[in-house]
Amino acid sequence: MANKALATRQKKQVAPTRVPPSPPPRNPVAVAAKARAGGAGPHAKPPSTERQAAKRQLAKIALKPDPDES
Repeated sequence: MANKALATRQKKQVAPTRVPPSPPPRNPVAVAAKARAGGAGPHAKPPSTERQAAKRQLAKIALKPDPDES
């Protein structure tokens, strides 16, 4: 007679439970600090970043000789 029990790979899985929402922060000042957490504000890019971007732009351009300058 066939095995009517569920095999190991066919066992039913329990659905994951919902995670309750986190409580509000205890310190009201922490909300303002968390909003500023992105950094110290806008800043200029380093010169090396600008040089690397320029190099990438030059690599994309196919350098072809001018037909007028022969």
